[in-house]
Amino acid sequence: MSASSEPPGSDRPAPLAPITIDRFSQLMGAIYDTAKDTENWSACLDQIRCEFAANYTSLIVRRASAHDLGYIISASGIRREVRVDNPYITMSPFSCLRPEKIVTTNDILSPEEWRASQYYQDWCKPHNVFHVMAVDIDIPDVGSYGLRMTRPPEDPPFSAADRLLCEKLVPHLKRALGLHASVNHDRQVFSLYRHAMGQLMVGVFVLDEHGLILESNAMATAIAQLGDGISISSKKLGATYPADNRKLQQLVQKVLDQREPANVVMAEAMSVSRPSGRAAWGLVAQAINSTEWTEGRHRPCVAVFVRDAEGKSEPPMRLAQQLFQLTPAETSLAIQLANGLSLDEASELLNIRRNTARAHLRSIFSKTGVRRQTELVRIFLNSVALLGNKE
Repeated sequence: MSASSEPPGSDRPAPLAPITIDRFSQLMGAIYDTAKDTENWSACLDQIRCEFAANYTSLIVRRASAHDLGYIISASGIRREVRVDNPYITMSPFSCLRPEKIVTTNDILSPEEWRASQYYQDWCKPHNVFHVMAVDIDIPDVGSYGLRMTRPPEDPPFSAADRLLCEKLVPHLKRALGLHASVNHDRQVFSLYRHAMGQLMVGVFVLDEHGLILESNAMATAIAQLGDGISISSKKLGATYPADNRKLQQLVQKVLDQREPANVVMAEAMSVSRPSGRAAWGLVAQAINSTEWTEGRHRPCVAVFVRDAEGKSEPPMRLAQQLFQLTPAETSLAIQLANGLSLDEASELLNIRRNTARAHLRSIFSKTGVRRQTELVRIFLNSVALLGNKE
């Protein structure tokens, strides 16, 4: 536990009057705020701590094992956002409780047995903890969490009223923990999708009902920053050449104006010329069907995908080697050929003799099962090795 100049438990709140509707409402708000952001748990636990006149309130997020000390979020007044790795938690008499059954120290041990226990002597006593109220919360397909509230020995034990209030909070804590797990899962999946799109050299712009950009992935931002045919002005996607720009605005508006059933997805495509003279951008605009719950201002309505036909393939060497069973030298050559270089250009870039490059190419053909360089380019550009790159 973090160091403090205050004596353990000295900042515990004074006992409160029976909970009011307003305080209960505030507690509910704090609990459900945790679903949006992990950092809100500390404030929520501290509010619970105050309501129960406890000196510590802790949430066991990950339980200790032989190889892991576990992870606990704990709040104790001035020591906010305290994270605790409790090396003694495996000795706790509050391990393996029946889910959602609230227990106190007196339900498990007599005061004498509790004082004599190693867990109390080694962990609780140094932190001025004597009275404990505990409950475990199991969430199917997510995990098991533990809520612990404590008081010092000079304070009264947790009462029947405390137990009743805890019973009222448990279902809401369970929902909030489930929501948090779901939100966190969705964020992780979205991050993986965004990473994959970037590695496949696809830029994605998400537009609202007015055609304004709500968000874009890293590749889309990089494409716009090039200023080579596609640009952003006042949060609006545009094209350099007037004819292309008119067509782009009409295309986006056409997708916005669609009023198709939810199971029909409309998509429109065009090419956008580049002042640099390089191959035109390929662009596809696709409708994002809204529901009754997505009406309102600034809702996602259109996804615009942009692909660089000349983008270079840069798969990680190690993954490409593993995928195609190539040597490092063969992998380097295959990547350059996939990027459109001729055998002579690749051998010069890699500083190897042409005969050496030809020998590598024969070995690459044998290992990958292809017969022509164009086939080699295709399998490299379509391989999953590209997804191993980091943004």
